[in-house]
Amino acid sequence: MKLPLYWLNDYVDVSDVSVSELQEKLFSCGFEVEEVIENGKDISGVVVGEVLTCEAIPETHLHLCSVDCGKHGVFQICCGADNVKVGIKAPVALVGATVYATAKDHVTIEGVMTIKAGKLRGYDSFGMLCAGGEIGVTEEMYKGASYDGLLILDNACENGADIKPIVGLDEVIFDIGVTANRPDCHSILGLAREVAAVLNKPLKMPNIAYNTGSVATSDKLSVSVVAPDLCPRYVASYVYDVKLSESPKWMQKRLNSVGIRAINNIVDITNFVLTEIGQPMHSFDYSYLEGNKLVIRRANNGEKITTLDDKEFVLTDNNLLICDENKPQCIAGIMGGKSSSISDETKEIVFESAMFKRDSIRRTSRALGKRSDSSSRFEKGTDAYIAMLGMQRALSLIDSLGAGTISSSFIDVNNVDLTPKKIVTKVSKINKVLGINVPSEIICDILSRLEFKVDINGDDLVAEIPPYRDDVEDYPDLSEEVIRMYGYDHIEDTLLKDASITVGGLNKQQKDLNKAKNYLVSQGFSEAITYSFVSEKDFDNFSLNKDSEEYRFIKILNPLGEDLSVMRTTVLPSLVKVIANNLNKKNLSGRLFEFAKTYNPKALPLTQLPVENEVLAIGMFGDEDFFTIKGVVEGLFEVLGATFKFDVKKCVRPFMHPTRSAELVLGNRSIGYIGELNPKTSEKLGIDKRVYVGEIQYGVIAKMLNKKTLFTPFAKFPSVERDLALVMDKSVTNGETLRLIKKYSDKTLTNIELFDIYEGNQLPEGKKSMAYHLTFSLLDRSLTLEEVDGLVAKILAGLSSSSITLR
Repeated sequence: MKLPLYWLNDYVDVSDVSVSELQEKLFSCGFEVEEVIENGKDISGVVVGEVLTCEAIPETHLHLCSVDCGKHGVFQICCGADNVKVGIKAPVALVGATVYATAKDHVTIEGVMTIKAGKLRGYDSFGMLCAGGEIGVTEEMYKGASYDGLLILDNACENGADIKPIVGLDEVIFDIGVTANRPDCHSILGLAREVAAVLNKPLKMPNIAYNTGSVATSDKLSVSVVAPDLCPRYVASYVYDVKLSESPKWMQKRLNSVGIRAINNIVDITNFVLTEIGQPMHSFDYSYLEGNKLVIRRANNGEKITTLDDKEFVLTDNNLLICDENKPQCIAGIMGGKSSSISDETKEIVFESAMFKRDSIRRTSRALGKRSDSSSRFEKGTDAYIAMLGMQRALSLIDSLGAGTISSSFIDVNNVDLTPKKIVTKVSKINKVLGINVPSEIICDILSRLEFKVDINGDDLVAEIPPYRDDVEDYPDLSEEVIRMYGYDHIEDTLLKDASITVGGLNKQQKDLNKAKNYLVSQGFSEAITYSFVSEKDFDNFSLNKDSEEYRFIKILNPLGEDLSVMRTTVLPSLVKVIANNLNKKNLSGRLFEFAKTYNPKALPLTQLPVENEVLAIGMFGDEDFFTIKGVVEGLFEVLGATFKFDVKKCVRPFMHPTRSAELVLGNRSIGYIGELNPKTSEKLGIDKRVYVGEIQYGVIAKMLNKKTLFTPFAKFPSVERDLALVMDKSVTNGETLRLIKKYSDKTLTNIELFDIYEGNQLPEGKKSMAYHLTFSLLDRSLTLEEVDGLVAKILAGLSSSSITLR
């Protein structure tokens, strides 16, 4: 935010405050001066000179002049400008002065030079008559400065007077960084309030008084706000007998100092109010408003508008428009339409001052790729108070500049509660936040200077918040207001009181997570981190049913792009993309894992926050198979100290291989799945290698992990081993067989291993054989052969009831 100090001085007297002191004061109350811009800092020794005589030097373009520089004397100066003549006044750089060295155009600055006495074509010259560019003056700063010749000054200028205050080279401009929580300070007036408070000086408010005519705005115009959620307040005023002209020099100078080019009095007033008050405004040519109506509504999908810069935009219902009875006239808060723009023939105008929702303006601006000074200001946030103040100030300027006749009333469509907000608290609570004791009278004084209405009765404090301070909500905010004015240097170093000191470290869940990550790294895995946002296409590539839980995803309102438009309900598509990218770059083997969250809505559309599930996704490619990924998962559970055993069932997920994948089940609940990616899914993703993937519900199993790892002693007595070759239907899985063996055995069965699978002509059609190695043992004694044979017989009897027999 640029703050010219001479403009600031219109509202707060800072003439007795040095630049460095003001800079320090602003910093102390939370506003960093990022740059101090000093116009004319390189210019010195330049004064007003009047040409007394001017004679052409033969056979040259030069003139020999005598120039009256007042108290500095009369000097002979050679000048080559084509507009030098007797009687003019121009800037004179005396001997020893510093000016800019410019190119032949007298505008492009090439450096700084010091003026010396010298000779031109044999004639002595003691100084230099200057063009505007040679002293850093532009056309916006002083009329005629852009001419390729001398800068002609007003004849009223005193000979010998310093040139800087005459052409604006004595100005200092602060470029101030305004924090996001203070949108009210994105204006000259907003910063003036802060300066007045920190210097304890009175604030002079801009004039908002004006005279009116006999015509009311409501007689000429109707206003309808169809979208009050996007436009809480809309103020319109009719002005007639408009007289377009050049703005006065004082207004042009102020606009130029903040980088705004003067156009005409009407346009300049809207820009002036934007900078001074912080309220964006717009003016319509009344004669082009069909039906004498203004309708603030959402755009229709496909609706078009051509803006002031001759660009056509196709709109959606996410965009807010200002329309007449039949067509759009303005993209709300961003730019006006060409059809109702102000022209030399304009005689009647309608001024608009509104409060638009910042998120609506931001979305529209980004979607259309269109930014303006107004949209930038609306995106930072405006309020209902300055919407009215801005209108009053604009009408006051219309009246004072004689730019038109103001209607006797305006239209104000307001859906904002204007009742002042109050904070009821205690002085002791404010001081507790600060950790020091600020006297109540000082608190009252500081808040009053900041335009809070304060009532203190003992320890009780009631503060009425200024209408433009939406950032102040409760007593901690009041504490911040007090200390930034009182001074952070008053805060004393103290030890913590009434607070227990905790020992740092990781909790059980963090330790388990690190243990899991370390195990996976030890198995050759690398950790991946991917976005929580994915594309709808990812769900289609994985052939997910649109009625499935995974397909119930949350759409992002303002996505960065189509590829990041929804929140993921499964991590696997993101990880598989990483694998595909590696394979495309000829990295043909690897192991990856990612711990991340999925976001599952409780209901759509969203009415509350989604359920966030912690998930572990793993991916393996290269020399891998189903058993390697199954071994990794079993090893992970073992490292984490899981006492439960998961069952393995057939996986029927459409993106997994029908026979080389498995669902991991605990009780009646699935806790994940592992296996080979379905070749059809791989083909959609451009993968021509076998890829093994898995997704584990880590959040579920993390809650079931033991708090302590228990030691199980080795058996002191010999174990007994038996091998069983079992015949069963081909549809029976290894997991189902293991469950049955465990069901019909007891605690003496300490281990089961599958060591062979056979299918062939020696078995009946539809049958297969699986061979298991069983280990039996006890910790307190040796088992007898009779006991083991009896247990084996019991197991075989139980298996036979499920049509599983001994081979």
